Amino acid sequence: MNMKTLSLLSALTIFQVACAVELTFELPDDQRQCFHEDIDKGVNCTIEFQVVTGGKYDVDMTVEGPNKAVLYRVVRKQYNSFSWQTSMRGTYTVCFSNEMSTFTHKVVYIDWLVGDDEPLIPGMPAHATAMTQMEMSTSSIHEALKVVIDYQTHHRLREAQSRRRGEDLNVRVMWWSAGVTAAIVVILIGQVMLVKSFFAEKHPHHMHRPL
Repeated sequence: MNMKTLSLLSALTIFQVACAVELTFELPDDQRQCFHEDIDKGVNCTIEFQVVTGGKYDVDMTVEGPNKAVLYRVVRKQYNSFSWQTSMRGTYTVCFSNEMSTFTHKVVYIDWLVGDDEPLIPGMPAHATAMTQMEMSTSSIHEALKVVIDYQTHHRLREAQSRRRGEDLNVRVMWWSAGVTAAIVVILIGQVMLVKSFFAEKHPHHMHRPL
C-alpha cells in the first residue's frame, strides 16, 4: 500500500468519524478521489466545495446514492454546493475528479454537513413559542456566530487563493526579470566588443619583394 493510498484512507477515516467536517485535501493530476458516508433515510445533507489552488481552479464533482444513481454532477467548477434529502438508507459517495488535468495538482476544500443542528437549549422545540428573553438572545447569538464562522472560512480560502496567486506571480516576475537582465548583459557585452573593434589598431602587412 503506497503513501497516497494511506493518506487517502486516513482522510476518509477522519471524515467518517467526524460525520460532518471541513476537509482540505490535495487532488493529484489525472486522479479521482471519493468520500463515503453512511446516512439514514430522510436526513438533510449539504456538500460544498471550493478549489483553493491549482491550474484553472476547476474540478468535477459527482454525488451518488447507495444504488449508484447520480444525484448531482458538475463539470469544471471552482465553487459549488448541493443540498438534498436522502431517500433511502445506505452509503452515499461524493467524488472529485481532476482527470482533465495532465500535470496540475489541485487543493480542494470540502464541507459535508449531514443532518440538522441539535437545539442549542435542551427542550427548545417543546416550548419554542414561549422562549424567555435569555433563550432568545442566546439563540440569536448562536445563529450569528455560525454565520461569522462561515464567513471566516470563506475569507480564509480566498486569502489562501490570493496568496498562492501572488506567490506564482512573484516567481514569474523573478524569472522574467532574470531573463531581461541576462539579455541586457549580453547586449552590453556585444556593444562593448563592437565599439572596441572600431578603435583597434590595425597592423599593416609588409610585402617583401624578391631580390
